[in-house]
Amino acid sequence: MGLWDKIFGEFVDIIDWTDDSNDTMVYRFNRYGNEIKFGAKLTVRESQVAVFVNEGEIADVLGPGIYELETRNLPILSTLQHWEHAFESPFKAEVYFFSMRQFTDLKWGTKNPVMMRDKEFGAVRLRTFGTYNIRIQEPEKFIREIVGTDSHFTIDEISDQLRNQIVSRYTNILGHSDIPVLDMAGNQDQLGEYITQKIAPEFEEYGLELTQVLVENISLPEAVEEALDKRTSMGMIGNLDQYLKFSAGESMSSGNASSAGSAVEMGMGFAMANKMAKDMDAPASSTPSLTSKPASVPPPLPNSNWHVAIDDKASGPYSLNDLKKLVANKQLQTQSLVWKEGMSDWQAAGEIDSLKDLVSQKTTPPSLPNKK
Repeated sequence: MGLWDKIFGEFVDIIDWTDDSNDTMVYRFNRYGNEIKFGAKLTVRESQVAVFVNEGEIADVLGPGIYELETRNLPILSTLQHWEHAFESPFKAEVYFFSMRQFTDLKWGTKNPVMMRDKEFGAVRLRTFGTYNIRIQEPEKFIREIVGTDSHFTIDEISDQLRNQIVSRYTNILGHSDIPVLDMAGNQDQLGEYITQKIAPEFEEYGLELTQVLVENISLPEAVEEALDKRTSMGMIGNLDQYLKFSAGESMSSGNASSAGSAVEMGMGFAMANKMAKDMDAPASSTPSLTSKPASVPPPLPNSNWHVAIDDKASGPYSLNDLKKLVANKQLQTQSLVWKEGMSDWQAAGEIDSLKDLVSQKTTPPSLPNKK
């Protein structure tokens, strides 16, 4: 400092600190030659603590309030100095102001994925990031362990060390947590509280308090996330058969459709898909109707005999002996419709060679021959 600084310092008897920044943790009050006048006024504001350091040794710690620097205010400093003239000479001491507020939204995260073993997926790699909050808990310990003689100590000077400490301990905690990967998203608050409890004692060794650790995101590698998305999609599809039918109808409706007729063709596609579903689910008929066209598939009864149309209704199957009874009861005649396995449609019994003689036989015996 120059001459004017020394002259101006002789008239300054108010010691205080107002912080315009958001990152200053400790600030040393600047006085020429560390000469603080006897009777000077010291103002310590809320969220501040003032620490007097004399010849490298902490003399006193003062909380919020206004102090007049004289022997009755600083008995410890008076003992250290052994002055004989009731502090008529200037104080040869340093004043450090500590910000006691919380420093929030400090970032932490894993630079490299953390390897862990999951019960469902086996070995997986996880990335995690979040924030944490700290504040000065013990100014004496903090100045001894961290600050030293730094005149302007900011959070940036220690944040890297604190972040690395959190990440290192988090890796061990995550490996022993035994929480499934899929359940971690629902347990981030509990995980953050657990990390805070485990790491807080290490911060106390620096005179700091770790007030909160937040876990904001836990992510898997990109390839694993894609596989997990596919697995989730399959679970949402549900019935695969119904999904394929829907996709087939959708493809038919949207394949070459123009913008004008897309709605109509989409409806046709759904109708066709519905028809395909019904055809796949409907059981095959064992007997053709009386007015049906040739069957597209063989009848399902390979060992059935004859079916006969009686009173416009299909009945049977009947064996040859059963047909003889029907003929005797006049229920089976030449024009009666019959069907048998291998025939494409119903036919009149008199047109079938194997039944022609049966249905045309006379039911009354012929007359006796004449005797000569």
